Amino acid sequence: MTTTHPTPLWQPSEERIRNSRLHHFQGWLEQRTGQQFRDYDALWRWSVDHLEAFWEAIWQYFDVVASEPYTEVLDSHEMPGAQWFEGSRLNLVEQIFRFHHDQPDRPAILSRSELRPLQSLSWGELRRQVAALASRLRERGVGPGDRVVAYLPNVAETVVAFCACASVGAIWSSCSPDMGTRSVLDRFRQIDPKVIIAVDGYRYGGKDFDRLEVVRGLREALPTVEQMILLPYLDPEARLDGADLWRDMVEGETPMTFEQVPFDHPLWVVYSSGTTGMPKPIVHGHGGTLLEGLKGHALHMDLGPEDRFMWFTTTGWIMWNSQITGLMVGSTICLYDGNPGYPDLGTLWRFAEETELTFLGAGAAYFLNCKKAEIEPGQWLTPGRLKSVGSTGSPLPEEGYQWIMDQLGDVMIATISGGTDVAAAYVGGCPILPVYSGEMQCRYLGTATYAMSDDGRILEDEVGELVVTKPMPSMPLYFWNDAEGLRYHDSYFDVFPGIWRHGDWIRITPRGGAVIYGRSDTTINRHGIRMGTSEIYRVVEEFPEVLDSLVVDLEYLGRESFMPLFVVLREGQSLDEDLKNRIKSAIRDNLSARHVPNDIVPTPEVPRTLTGKKMELPIKKLLLGQSLDKVANPDAMANPDSLTFYIDYAERRDTANGAGQVKTG
Repeated sequence: MTTTHPTPLWQPSEERIRNSRLHHFQGWLEQRTGQQFRDYDALWRWSVDHLEAFWEAIWQYFDVVASEPYTEVLDSHEMPGAQWFEGSRLNLVEQIFRFHHDQPDRPAILSRSELRPLQSLSWGELRRQVAALASRLRERGVGPGDRVVAYLPNVAETVVAFCACASVGAIWSSCSPDMGTRSVLDRFRQIDPKVIIAVDGYRYGGKDFDRLEVVRGLREALPTVEQMILLPYLDPEARLDGADLWRDMVEGETPMTFEQVPFDHPLWVVYSSGTTGMPKPIVHGHGGTLLEGLKGHALHMDLGPEDRFMWFTTTGWIMWNSQITGLMVGSTICLYDGNPGYPDLGTLWRFAEETELTFLGAGAAYFLNCKKAEIEPGQWLTPGRLKSVGSTGSPLPEEGYQWIMDQLGDVMIATISGGTDVAAAYVGGCPILPVYSGEMQCRYLGTATYAMSDDGRILEDEVGELVVTKPMPSMPLYFWNDAEGLRYHDSYFDVFPGIWRHGDWIRITPRGGAVIYGRSDTTINRHGIRMGTSEIYRVVEEFPEVLDSLVVDLEYLGRESFMPLFVVLREGQSLDEDLKNRIKSAIRDNLSARHVPNDIVPTPEVPRTLTGKKMELPIKKLLLGQSLDKVANPDAMANPDSLTFYIDYAERRDTANGAGQVKTG
């Protein structure tokens, strides 16, 4: 617990406050409403107390282009089910191309990869390629509501493909080519795609990975696909029978048009995994994504047309979608595809200098790895150019904040927490507030975020469940193939009826900032990529030697993430190195390298409830240091004696790590 009045790690200058977009918005809002906001907290409270007035102000301040006006801002505060800006018609991609008409040669995208040198795609060329590809898609019968899926890396072509897809009203969904076949099919099969755009392979860490056979398999396993587009990336001469070549699809001059769609027309399907069943196919809309993106990137990240913005990501993480939002505020976005630690951890810092970044974002693990490796970014950076550093994916502890400040000096540390579920942030940066070590600066405007106890009380300066008590425009429209909304409801509203529960532990500080402590549920969040335990079980339990399994991610602020996989073996089997390696390889090949367990441990039994459910969360809490009487009721278990093994395991880990109990509220 931090003290009530700690010393700020960073304080924005008066000039920075005065020139910030948030300061300008506040002044505009005061003139428009006659309100006076003495500080950020007053502005935030007004924004959640007057939800409709706030979001209408966002619409008007950013002059959102719509071919039809809205008839009502919000029909009710009921969750789920709130309807935003009904009657309006717009297109998110139209917002992207509102910028730099008088400077068509200005860079829209700067990109580099392990396969390519630095490349620049101008705003004019971006517009031309998007228009050409959109025209080809229309010619092939792709229109509003059709699904276009991408198996592509973090390169400029992927941005072009998304913009073309969304401009015709089709629905986008992407996976990174480092994801295994099963993991990709578990996602794409659910949405019946009409078009797949894929890469032939990629390079990572100096090694080449051919993906043509995987792509063939995807096409065969997706019977609804009518067209495939191949991007030769690893091998410029790569070809695939029946597939159109990317270069042919983006040739020529074609007028740009934007399909006008309702505010809640589906924009993309992203995936967030729970503990049971297939990955959840979450559908977000054009309008909600647009408004949340403008607010978050312009006001909280302080990005605009003069900025160069990068968040290191893959196309399978929601932060790739966040990069698209950089274009929506007119910034140049900078993409890097490859291993950020190859040939050394200075790679992204050198890229930052090469592209003249003003905002660099990455997963918290990257900054901590740089600290451990004693990287000194200042040796590569022009002093004063980099204004902000963003971090997300897992909690950034105090030593991470201190390292960034020691190395970079006068930068805003914009640590954010939100997620795939809302394609937005709940808490994060604020250019007019100080930064306190280990603490996110504020709750985002228009976002009624709180810490809540198990019995439904709002907590002050205590750790509780992260909840949102009023609707956000970017909350999911629905889950695909969930007509009754049952899975959607069970994912967020089953614990606190009518209140969104995100699944993180959070503490709201006396200053109005926030500290995230890790996942409060059992979703595995490794380096920002979330995966459900059920996906891991499907792979592990296919091994004939394995009868049962249990996996938990022991992530908590101040502790390095550690993911053990417990396996129950058939009689007569032993967990030798060969079996361990085969299990790890299967997870790596079918799911992702990020979700290979740190250790595989033989266990006599998997604890289960009387109804047969694996007791993942109680075991996670036990291994994080909570006492047994607080995490499990033996009378509600089918096999209470199974807990003995995990109690002993927890004690052995605490002894080995020199760790005490972790208090989670």
